[in-house]
Amino acid sequence: MASMAKIQIIGNVGRDPEMRMTPQGKPVCDFSVAVNRVSNSGGERSEQTDWYRVSCWGRQAEIAQQYIQKGQQIFVDGRFTPRTYTNKDNVEKTSLDISCNDFQMLGGRRDREGGMGGGEMPAKQGDAPIASGTFDPDEIPF
Repeated sequence: MASMAKIQIIGNVGRDPEMRMTPQGKPVCDFSVAVNRVSNSGGERSEQTDWYRVSCWGRQAEIAQQYIQKGQQIFVDGRFTPRTYTNKDNVEKTSLDISCNDFQMLGGRRDREGGMGGGEMPAKQGDAPIASGTFDPDEIPF
């Protein structure tokens, strides 16, 4: 029987993408995405943020490096892998890693001067439109 592990998220890019090369010369681009969730517990509304590490490979890595910027809303489709590690304070943590199969930018691209520029990436045939929300990049904790 076949199995599958897949994840799709919509969130805001937490840091500009960083490009590197594998020892075999294959490009890899990493960036983080914040996904907010709201819960009502005991009549009190609270908001929590989950952070995901996204890795794009090959030509997709080059495209991500060129177009994705901190604060931008993005859709990511990929394979999910939780990874545990021990931080410098000797505390065990879990990293939520996504190996990206596909991504789509969902809003205007912020240019380096802080204004809005560019436009949305054209949707692939068969993709359903996804509404974009509002986001203040100053709310990102780093």
